[in-house]
Amino acid sequence: MMARADTPGRLRRLELLAVQLKQGSHCTVKDLAQQHGVSPRTIARDLALMRDHHGMQIDADRGRGGGLRLDRNWGVGRLNLTYGDAVDLLISIAVAQQMNSPMFLANLDSVRRQLVASFSAEKRKKVDQLKSRILVGVTASTYVQASADAPPKRVVQALHQAFIAQEVLEIAYRREDGETSNRRIEPHYLLLKYPVWYVVAMDHLRGGPRTFRCDRIMAATRTDQSFRLQKPEAFGPDLAKGELSV
Repeated sequence: MMARADTPGRLRRLELLAVQLKQGSHCTVKDLAQQHGVSPRTIARDLALMRDHHGMQIDADRGRGGGLRLDRNWGVGRLNLTYGDAVDLLISIAVAQQMNSPMFLANLDSVRRQLVASFSAEKRKKVDQLKSRILVGVTASTYVQASADAPPKRVVQALHQAFIAQEVLEIAYRREDGETSNRRIEPHYLLLKYPVWYVVAMDHLRGGPRTFRCDRIMAATRTDQSFRLQKPEAFGPDLAKGELSV
């Protein structure tokens, strides 16, 4: 019998399995077991549950190279988001609206209201604070855009988590001259100068504010050391306008 504590994890895994199979990508029970960190037997039980209790039509191709797929005529159904997923989506909508792009904005306000309504009053307050810490400034210069690159995924994940948790981050940062230095930073604000992201931080090495280009962060490690959020004025008068000079 499955332990009660495992139920949320299993429900989340079932949702992800449905999405994977709907996408039609080649996958086997062994592949899925490795991706989700469980045994093939557990995946087989999950698939049986999806067939028997949720009515999902899961087909299996026999023979060498065979795999699993979800019938394309079957809809994944209700979209279930974790709190973290909903926060990320809500913040992404806020950034899109701040950029005033004329495309795809017609229904964003409706989506935003539905997401906000799914939060408790306490969580809405936390989300509002997070949104206030993400700023959109002027478009990056052509010079900056020419030298910009996508930051490593592991860096993005660590920065994302430290930013939300208000946690000190240890980074390896490549300066404009190519030299790399190790820093301990407090990621107070994120600034988008499209398409380049910056983290506005307190730099422990300098003992003061500093702005770092996210694509120049080569490595990032969380420290579990929290910091107290400071007001934008601590980083200069232009930060609140999203027009920090970098």
